[in-house]
Amino acid sequence: MNRIDATFEGLRHRREKALITFVTAGDPDMATTEALVLEMIAQGADLVELGVPFSDPMAEGPIIQAASARALEAGATLPGIFDLVTRLRSGGVTETPLLLMMYLNCILHYGKDRFFEACARAGIDGVIVPDLPYGEQVEISGEARAHRVHLISLVAPTSRDRIHAIAQNSEGFLYCVSSLGVTGTRAGFATDFDAFFGEIQRHATVPTAVGFGISTPEQAKALAKYAEGVIVGSAVVDLVAKHGTGAAAPVGAFVKALKNAIRE
Repeated sequence: MNRIDATFEGLRHRREKALITFVTAGDPDMATTEALVLEMIAQGADLVELGVPFSDPMAEGPIIQAASARALEAGATLPGIFDLVTRLRSGGVTETPLLLMMYLNCILHYGKDRFFEACARAGIDGVIVPDLPYGEQVEISGEARAHRVHLISLVAPTSRDRIHAIAQNSEGFLYCVSSLGVTGTRAGFATDFDAFFGEIQRHATVPTAVGFGISTPEQAKALAKYAEGVIVGSAVVDLVAKHGTGAAAPVGAFVKALKNAIRE
């Protein structure tokens, strides 16, 4: 069983919501990313997304755009990220699900089969590709499935008549985009979550997780009632920007507060 499936199954038995956190790999350097991943897991993160830095991250707001630029400037590469994941998996350091969030061009440039084989070898459990529309997932879904790596689908309020198809044909978990626009912290949300998640839950065959814009424990708690998991990214990356190589402790404290909030 893929670690993502096993983790959500365990959480379901404990009647607990998943906390999924995100960091940009290589920001400010790979050693700090490694420390951040381990600290987030220690403080309650159930799954961790590693953002693959990219020069044109179209789904990202200014916080993650800046993190990508810092990581690329510091020399982050996809092979270096695979090495990082290999270290995290070696000797059983962690069995927490690890995912890559990245753009399609990076996969195509690396080579589709070569990429997913490297994911499986290193210990990556899932890949999120925000610029790959649901109807075009066939571009890489065969290679992902061959190497038992989940290709995570995204569904947004604008998906409308495609929600049922996306929800019925997802694997791992369904990434539910909370609001229109790019990633980033938000003071509030305009989405009608009752209607949005009502439609999703009528068709979903895998757990759901809500993300984009969640930046406080209070927001995490409020949105956790709609889904099986909550995703927090930009708020974590913002702490990394502020604290640099010393970010593990403040990020850990933030993650602990998030997890405590969605447990209540």
